[in-house]
Order: sequence, then structure tokens, then C-alpha cells
Amino acid sequence: MPAWQSSNRRNIMRLIGTMAAIALLFLLLREEGWDEIAGAMLKIKLLDLLWVALLFLISRFAVTARWHILLRSGGVPIHFKESAGLTFTGLFASNFLPTTIGGDVVRLAGAMQMGFDRAVCLASIAADRLIGMLGMSMAVPIGLAYSWSMLQTALGVQSFIALVQKPLGFIRRAFAAFSIWFKKPGALLASLFFTWVHMLCLFGSIYVFVDDLGTHISFWMIAGLWSLTYFITLLPISINGYGLQELSFTYLMSNVAGLTPAVSLTVAILIRAYFILSSLPGAVFLPSILAAITEQKITTPPPHTPAG
Repeated sequence: MPAWQSSNRRNIMRLIGTMAAIALLFLLLREEGWDEIAGAMLKIKLLDLLWVALLFLISRFAVTARWHILLRSGGVPIHFKESAGLTFTGLFASNFLPTTIGGDVVRLAGAMQMGFDRAVCLASIAADRLIGMLGMSMAVPIGLAYSWSMLQTALGVQSFIALVQKPLGFIRRAFAAFSIWFKKPGALLASLFFTWVHMLCLFGSIYVFVDDLGTHISFWMIAGLWSLTYFITLLPISINGYGLQELSFTYLMSNVAGLTPAVSLTVAILIRAYFILSSLPGAVFLPSILAAITEQKITTPPPHTPAG
């Protein structure tokens, strides 16, 4: 096996997985009918599109505040404006750059470019990821309560256990990152609070779209099913979860919530579009940070996590 292929095996597998997931997503779109998907899109009210845009804006600033609190409490004298710039740039990188240049790498490079301590910034990024996962895991029991019988049939107990081993392994590895904040529980709680704000905005956006499409399911079911989608997307088989997130969410919403595949797929595509659009401001700061990455060859430890 060539050396380049061996060293890039993980990225090659993610690329193949992404292409396969997108191909399946395309087949699902064709099966449901482009006209039906387009018709569902047209049912979304303009006012609700603007309302969801506001919710995503609040969500993005909540994610910024989560990391900013960790940085400040860790002794990094960063201003909120700088944290916001780095956060949006990281989100943009996660959506548009190859998997070898992830959003966390971009955040770390930008922080180092500003002259902040590398070790603390790296630890804060790991803690930020972990708090995001912790917040989302709080909704997992709700999702399991609604879908356990279906998951047992579709995956089997052993497969489901294997599904969650990767995130749990990351939690064990990243637990040491909290050493700086063990004596500052207030900062951890504040970061977790902003994770909840982000989650409420995301779940609320899905609720608005589902309601516009003429169906109604409970807010808590949406929270539970999206949390399951989130952890499925952590599987390292797709770049930023492209295709995998949409397929997983469509499957759960169709088979657990009882929505039609067309409605489920429409919502999944809209949410992905808002994730991408809300990251666009980060493009402004990207060139200088990419230059720093090239010069310093900055890396961060795996695994990849979805944007947000």
C-alpha cells in the first residue's frame, strides 16, 4: 500500500462514505419526486424562514458564548468579538473545507495567531466539544424512549452499542481537558446553559418547519430524534456528516414520528442549508488563519464533530 494512501486512509474512507451517503440521498430525493420536495419547500412561510434565520443567529452566538466563557475562565484575555470571529470561521471551515482542515484546527490556529496560550486554547476546544456533546446527550433518553423498539429491530443491540462507543471513547479521552475548569464550576454551568440555548433554537427551528408542512409532533420528540441523529453523525464515515445527517434524520422522522419521507427530507435539507448559511460570515477571517495553519502545521486530536 502506498505511503500516502496509508497515512490518509481515514480521510479516504470519509470521502467514500460521504459520496455514498450523498448518492443515497440523491436516490431518495428522486424516489420521493422532485416536484413533491419542491412543493413542500413552497409551503414554508416567508415569515417563518426569517424567524428560523433569527433562531440560527441566536444559536451561533450561544455556541460562541459557550467557548468564550471557557477561554476567559481559563485565563485567555480574549474579547467576545474575537471569539465570535474564530467560532464563525471554524464553522465555515467545517462546512466548506476538506476534513483535514477541520473547524477546530482553524479555531486553534486563529487563537494562536492572536498570541494566546496554545495549551489552554486546545484544552478549551476539547472542553467545548465535550460540553456540546453533554448537552445533546441529555435529550438522548427522550429519543430512545420514542424509538427504542425500532432501533432494536433496525440495528440490533450490539450494533447500537457499537454506535455509541465512539462518542463515549471521546468523552473518556477528553475528560482530562476539564482539569483547568474543575475549580470553576460556574464557568462549566454557564457554558452548558448556552449549549441549551443553542439546542432550543435548533429544535425550535425544526418544529417551525414541521408545523409549516402541515404536520405536528411534539417539541420533545423532535429534541430526542435530533439528538440521536447528532450521535449517529459522529460516526467517522462522512465529512461533516454530509448525507449521513440527512439520511439519519429522515429515517427517524419517517419511522418514529410518522412523517412522510418527503416532509422529513425537506426539513433535513432546510436545516443543513441554515447550518451552511449561518457559517458564511466566517469566510471573512479564513485566509489569514489558513496562512497560519500552513506556516505552523497546527493539528488537533480527533474525532470530528458536526458543526454546532
